Amino acid sequence: MDGQRDERHDDADDRDDPVTGDDRTRPGWWAGAAGPLRRLGLVVAVLAVALAGAVLGVLAGGQVSTDIGPFRANLSISPARDGGTTVDIPPLGALLLDSHSGPTHLTVRLGALDQGRTEALIDDPASISRASQSAVEDVRSGVMRLGLRTLGASVLVTLILAGLIFRNVRRTAWAGGLALLVTASSLGTAAATLRPQAIEEPRYEGLLVNAPAIVGDARRIANDYTKYAEQLQRLVGNVSQLYTTVSALPLLEPTPGTTRVLHVSDMHLNPTGWQLIRTVVEQFGIDVVIDTGDITDWGSEPEASFVGSIGVLKKPYVFIRGNHDSGKTAAAVARQPNAIVLNNTTTTVAGLTIAGIGDPRFTPDKNTSPAGSGLTQQVADQVIGAGNQLAVTIRNSPRPVNIALVHDPASAGPLAGTCPLVLAGHTHARQVSKLPETPGQQPTTLMVEGSTGGAGLRGLEGEKPTPLSMSVLYFDQQKMLQAYDTITVGGTGQAQVNLERRLVENPNAGVSATPTPTPSGGVPATQAPTPTPTPTG
Repeated sequence: MDGQRDERHDDADDRDDPVTGDDRTRPGWWAGAAGPLRRLGLVVAVLAVALAGAVLGVLAGGQVSTDIGPFRANLSISPARDGGTTVDIPPLGALLLDSHSGPTHLTVRLGALDQGRTEALIDDPASISRASQSAVEDVRSGVMRLGLRTLGASVLVTLILAGLIFRNVRRTAWAGGLALLVTASSLGTAAATLRPQAIEEPRYEGLLVNAPAIVGDARRIANDYTKYAEQLQRLVGNVSQLYTTVSALPLLEPTPGTTRVLHVSDMHLNPTGWQLIRTVVEQFGIDVVIDTGDITDWGSEPEASFVGSIGVLKKPYVFIRGNHDSGKTAAAVARQPNAIVLNNTTTTVAGLTIAGIGDPRFTPDKNTSPAGSGLTQQVADQVIGAGNQLAVTIRNSPRPVNIALVHDPASAGPLAGTCPLVLAGHTHARQVSKLPETPGQQPTTLMVEGSTGGAGLRGLEGEKPTPLSMSVLYFDQQKMLQAYDTITVGGTGQAQVNLERRLVENPNAGVSATPTPTPSGGVPATQAPTPTPTPTG
């Protein structure tokens, strides 16, 4: 009896429609409720569920963690129209490779080395070479695991989704099979169209735009896999070396006779700023550091210890007070062996004659934004008055002044015609503009720096963290500004770094800068109108 029931059951299964599950022996099966329109609708529904499940499965499960040389890396697959591979190397940027076609994009994100592993690499440089030699096998193994994991996640998510929607075993099975076919076809297309030579012509994003040497001499790569493997090893080794030297910026070869000045401002107690300053000083061969104020928030006695990092730089450090810096702050800076504090005075460093005056206000407040204390006529008179005092000092200077320093750009107006360049800060936004020309006097350019400390902790209060910014200024033997680099690092919690070189077209006529051609843009110095007194912070 049981055998007869099983046989009847099997016969019934054979009579069921494979898509709808309806009994095809029932009268009106084809022309009735299960007619062509319904069959078409169910086919479309199964396809839609299969595609949706495949996409959701790829997004949910298409990622694995693996070791690539000395790095802990994350490999992930995502749906895409044109394929390709992105190699993220924070904080340096990314390499974009046209590695394959098809609707899948591979992302390889290299994690930063932890302190222990970094120290091990420094102690034993040969370990970098040994670790990088295993990179090719690491990548291949990781990609294989990623492909299998992606297939499994795609089918599993599709089966769950189809089961919830159709509540029918046949339709669920069809959806799962289609998801497997779609995912496998996508991965197969990527594998079939793999172009190992794509690493020969990478595109760069972030700091890597300015440091393509990170991947070595790519033109030497042949189109066979062995050479590709060697290049991948070189890539991992070079990136490892960059990390071990804590170098997030490219090394620029010095030009004979060039004086390099690093302009920083508005540190606001952010220790990250010191690490960035040290890196730039070392990598760019800086001769003088100029700080246009607001190194602290409250100007208090405990904050004075923050300025101790000035001595570590071992370079002349010229400082003027900002409105957040007290007399005690200025005194603490002056105690550093390499520091020079200007307050309506001049100094000559590395052949540059620099005049500066501290901000006339002292507004200790945890609010570091430039709109902190409100604008009154008295404040405007103070700020502009400081510029007038410095202008008199510059005109009475026995040596022509090359650079004038004020904290608030609103103090710069009276300095027009007294010197070729005025540096300021305060606004937390980088700007470059010409001051109104005075007949018979030299043109004067105003360069306002952003916040080297990302506005301190308050930089996190906006939608996006305030970026850390600084500029490297290049002066020729006549102490005229020839070019400047703008350096911008993503705010706290971000890793993107951008650098852009700008050349001065006619140094004797003031700064008229044009960016040098690069594969992609950095952060431009924007032209701004002559500043007017602004509320202070």
